[in-house]
Amino acid sequence: MDIRPIRNDDDHAAALTEIEKLWGAPTGTDDGDKLDVLATLVEKYEESRWPAVDIADPIDLLHYAISDLGHTQAELADLLGSRSRASEILGRQRALTVEMIRTISEAWKIPAELLVRPSLAKAGA
Repeated sequence: MDIRPIRNDDDHAAALTEIEKLWGAPTGTDDGDKLDVLATLVEKYEESRWPAVDIADPIDLLHYAISDLGHTQAELADLLGSRSRASEILGRQRALTVEMIRTISEAWKIPAELLVRPSLAKAGA
């Protein structure tokens, strides 16, 4: 893989694949240097792709995807099978299931690792 800027999710995925191959390369070697540069590029891309979201909370991430990434609650409802289910998820009344996480991750190109974390409890619950 030639090292180049990461401009989209496909570039991001390719860089992550290359990082996996290079993981553990000794510092100061060509592979170690390549790993360091790729990791820096991935970090920069991820900061710009998901900038102001608390990635520790998947529900906040979904709200961010709806408000800032151009997705809609209606889209989420289509992915999850119903409007009420989407509302329950966004209102923290229902937890995401593994199947929901897989579906959202594939459709919206959000890494599943960001959706799999426990979400914060509903305020007043």
